[in-house]
Amino acid sequence: MLNILSLIIGVIALLLGVLAFFPLLGWAYWLIIPIALVGLGLGVVSRQKSGRNLNLVVIVVGAIRLMLGGGVI
Repeated sequence: MLNILSLIIGVIALLLGVLAFFPLLGWAYWLIIPIALVGLGLGVVSRQKSGRNLNLVVIVVGAIRLMLGGGVI
């Protein structure tokens, strides 16, 4: 059950991340990464790894996007 919840949160964060790839919307990753961290926490507690992996991908892509945009130095 926790893995399904983690997957749902991860998919929502992923869809928001796709929208944040548009120019001038990179600041949205400051909101998306904490959402994915909640999903990651739920994915770590569950037995399966798919929710955890999805949220890790969203966090890594978001962090790289923030670094490229100058949001994280």
